[in-house]
Amino acid sequence: MSSLHRQLSQLCGSWRWRWSRVAVSLYPATGFHCRTFCSTTSGPAESIEIHKRKLFLWFSHLPREEKQFGGCFSPETMHVDPLILERKTEEKAGLLSSVLQTQPPSCPSVTVQQLFDPTDAWREGRGLNVLLYGAVGTGKSTVVRKLVLDWCTGTTLSHFKLLVPFSCEDLGQLSKVASLRDLVSRKYLHLRKHPLLSGEGNQAKDVLFVFNGMEKMKLDFRIGATELCSDPNEALPADVVVVNLLRKYLLPEASILVTTRLSALDRIPQKYVSRYAQICGFTDPERQRAYFTSRLLQQSGKTACNHEAQSVIELLYLNLQRQSQLATACFLPSYCWLTCATLHFLHFTDSKEPIRTLTGIYTSFLRLNFGGEMLGTGTGTNVPIQEHQSSLMLYVVRTVGKLAFDGVTYKRMSFSEKELEQWIGGKTKTDEELHQLAMFRTDVLDFFLAPSVESVKHLPEDPSESDQRRYVFAVPAMQEYLAALYVVLGENKSALEKLTSQVSVVIGQTSEDVNALFNILSKFIPLRIFAVFNLLKLFPKLFEKISSLNKGSIAKTMAAEMFRTEDSYNEDVLDQVEKSLLGVHGPQPQQYSKGQPFELYPIFMGGLLHYGNRVLLQQLGCSIQSTTVAQITHVLRKYLVRELSKPQPPEELMDLLVLLYEFQNPRLTAEVLASIRTIRLNNIRMTPLKCFVLSSVLSCTPASYHLEELDLSSCLLTHEMLQMLWPAFRHTQNLNLQFNSLGPESCFLLRDLLLDPKSSIKSLKLCDNPLLESGACILLEVLPESQSLTHLSLMHTGLGDQGALKLAERLQQHTGLQELNVAYNNIGDNAALTLVDACREHPSIHTVHLYLNPLSDVGKQALYVRGVPKSQSGLRVKVLASVTEGSDISENWHPILNVIRENASSWDRQRVKQQLQVFLRDLEWGRRQQQSFWKRLHFRRVEKGVQQTLHMLEKDTLPPST
Repeated sequence: MSSLHRQLSQLCGSWRWRWSRVAVSLYPATGFHCRTFCSTTSGPAESIEIHKRKLFLWFSHLPREEKQFGGCFSPETMHVDPLILERKTEEKAGLLSSVLQTQPPSCPSVTVQQLFDPTDAWREGRGLNVLLYGAVGTGKSTVVRKLVLDWCTGTTLSHFKLLVPFSCEDLGQLSKVASLRDLVSRKYLHLRKHPLLSGEGNQAKDVLFVFNGMEKMKLDFRIGATELCSDPNEALPADVVVVNLLRKYLLPEASILVTTRLSALDRIPQKYVSRYAQICGFTDPERQRAYFTSRLLQQSGKTACNHEAQSVIELLYLNLQRQSQLATACFLPSYCWLTCATLHFLHFTDSKEPIRTLTGIYTSFLRLNFGGEMLGTGTGTNVPIQEHQSSLMLYVVRTVGKLAFDGVTYKRMSFSEKELEQWIGGKTKTDEELHQLAMFRTDVLDFFLAPSVESVKHLPEDPSESDQRRYVFAVPAMQEYLAALYVVLGENKSALEKLTSQVSVVIGQTSEDVNALFNILSKFIPLRIFAVFNLLKLFPKLFEKISSLNKGSIAKTMAAEMFRTEDSYNEDVLDQVEKSLLGVHGPQPQQYSKGQPFELYPIFMGGLLHYGNRVLLQQLGCSIQSTTVAQITHVLRKYLVRELSKPQPPEELMDLLVLLYEFQNPRLTAEVLASIRTIRLNNIRMTPLKCFVLSSVLSCTPASYHLEELDLSSCLLTHEMLQMLWPAFRHTQNLNLQFNSLGPESCFLLRDLLLDPKSSIKSLKLCDNPLLESGACILLEVLPESQSLTHLSLMHTGLGDQGALKLAERLQQHTGLQELNVAYNNIGDNAALTLVDACREHPSIHTVHLYLNPLSDVGKQALYVRGVPKSQSGLRVKVLASVTEGSDISENWHPILNVIRENASSWDRQRVKQQLQVFLRDLEWGRRQQQSFWKRLHFRRVEKGVQQTLHMLEKDTLPPST
């Protein structure tokens, strides 16, 4: 039992059900205690009604992990029945087959209610014993939970008047003897002395006992080891009571449902089992789709969220229909839960909800599956759990984690059976260790590893050639998580480091005792002898030095894996995670690295050092000390700052932000970002999650920290994303929001941002956003009050003549503006002249961009004349309207052509062609006016550049928009 649940158990005295799998688990009713709700004086009928109400409240409880999907659904709305198949006794040889290797069922599925229908072997006066078994994560506990809820509402098993559920894990921890009625009353005080449990007559035929997780108890059916008992009032050990119930010596009329894992099937002899039923999880895409719909489609009631969720479900369903590796993993409902949690994290992150991380999702997933479980032959006995050999999760890390680490190191995702035997079988072991290994392989190994879909498709007809069968991790990210956990826990130490650690602990403990003794005898022993005993203190200090070097190597590994050159231009890590779940629809993205990229690996390493994840890992028996985190963090900061001194692609910067977000260490984040003055995320497909990550990371910096530039051009930003990015914008001086989908409604937010006294934005680029005239007018309201803005770019925003005229009116109220870009805005001669006149009267504006507007030749000439100041003391306003200025070539012809080349792929092709042809006409006219051969040659050069741009546009060979 995990420490958290143990504290709740001690506080409330309540039993709890173990989660056998995350989404398919039986939820613990933490904090519930029957003694506080009811008395013992109620009648039998009233006691049962009280029992139903309390059970319903208890089993309807949603844990914290489920609440991330939104609070608008209940256990009834999110339940999907897994496939249940009845097995005959003679099919025992096939019972241990993994659900991932099970062929499509040849027999129809059954429900739990059908399992309690009378059989041919059923005898009057005897209840049925049903054994429901399945692999880890197939849905045993969820079936039981739904069964209890349906019984409480009267929709199933209504012929049983009383249903009594027990957790075998709790029963296995009881050290005192107790009768059956005491066991019941200890959990359900209102059932004390209930006549159905008295053993008189055949009243017990209306009782159904449910024992969840029978593998947690050590049941012995030998007569010599377990005494017979037929009295429900006789005090006996809990395992003896359960054995006698199954033997039908105790309350033989009662029916019993037992759930267990595969390795514990033989603990109940066949003669005591009326029916075997195997729970197979979700073996078809339709059940999986129903499960995904129940969680992803029921958002907070917002229509937009539901539309996006429906799109995500459709893409996920298409990927499952392809018989992908994910479809194999989702046979286990646990991985359906993990898939839903990850997609919800990627697509529906809300800044108002508690912070969640990808590492936290995986850590919670493992804690809910394996929290408190120990691997040892004594599991389930009265021996305290602390005395068992080791935690099951730690065993997973040392075996499967080692395999994952080897795969990450050598860039491999699939493994042969021989490699599994090498890493997980290991060397020769004792009988007890071999027994533990057999249990681990039967119950746990298939949870993490599954046959590769590709290798299964190409299996040879000759079964003896089994070397070609390959195994992969159920989901790729799990391999990187376990490899990261293996490294962070220090399990990849060399033999010398491990020996040094063990010897240091022994000598350190010995030196304390010896030192205390010789402090007493120091007056009678020569001083030279103390030099020998001082060596005992030296060795632990030497180990601390070696240990700190090891922690430094972990930090170095994180930084090296984070900034691998061959992975620099791959998609950012969050997009990679999404595509591993939803698949790739359309052209395959270009892959720059030769091998399989493992870019989540260093991010998981950082996330595992977060305090919240370390607390969860502690419950799993995997301890990461605070001193270890401090040592790794100290060295990691140095390596990250060193790498960030080099230019990094946008994808690498996004991955770094995700690493800092997963780390959740504000001090480290602030120290690393102090070395960054520019964040360029252009062409990154921004999502609400990425926006939240960027804002969260920049919020860790002090108020005095400012970015020189934040480039979010071509990032598919929306109005909702801008709201999430507000904290990041306040730390920015030059904000680039070009080529996004920002409409007029976004201008309200940008206006408020510029009015914010904590904002220090000097340059704002909004090119190619459909702001329109209405949006521009909203934005212009800020000019009188925001004096920090010096550069404003509204190119191709739909400004129009009216917008240009209103801009001219507002300019005089803003004295700090220096450069204004209103190119490609359908501005005519009159509006352009009015705007240039206003700029000429402005005290600081020196450049106005007006090219690609429908200006006449007369209008262009007038603009250049108007750009000249009226007095000698005035500033000259540089007007960029064409590649020519009258009969001369504009000195800014090259920047104008560059802008057109970079952006023409997203503009109206016909409109751009017309403007380029106008440029050619202007150049030809200007060339004819020149007398100098060199000037005519210069005109020819510019004409050639315009013609090349026009030719590239016609051939559709322009580069994509930047």
